[in-house]
Amino acid sequence: MSGFRETFQLMKQANDFSGLPLAVPYAKFLGIGVAVQDSRVITTMAYADKLIGNTTLPALHGGTIAALLELAALFQIAYEIETEAMPKTITITIDYMRSGAARDTYARAWATRIGRRVANVRAEAWQDDPAKPIAAANANFLLA
Repeated sequence: MSGFRETFQLMKQANDFSGLPLAVPYAKFLGIGVAVQDSRVITTMAYADKLIGNTTLPALHGGTIAALLELAALFQIAYEIETEAMPKTITITIDYMRSGAARDTYARAWATRIGRRVANVRAEAWQDDPAKPIAAANANFLLA
């Protein structure tokens, strides 16, 4: 699967990671966007009515927030290492801290350990203030 590696290298050279969500099929459905700031991948989930889980509040569906966190972690690992294919999720644990309002949501991730076969990552999602996350994740990924 050298296609992913070559495509990613072209993105890195051009400093344009907008095509990264195309590597994960459900990222397009969620309206995921990617930008890099100071070697940190910032993943954005643009608000859409289809992302609402609780129409009374309204609040984002927990599954969409979890998917955003997983994608942020995946994209950060892909950014940091050279791999033949997108890493595969082994485990992910989500901590929900507050409701996600009906607006754009952002996420960033940090690799806490990258080994030869497994990477451990922490991710946080926020809406207005990065210091006030709405959810966080701890994930382990199998590296190709």
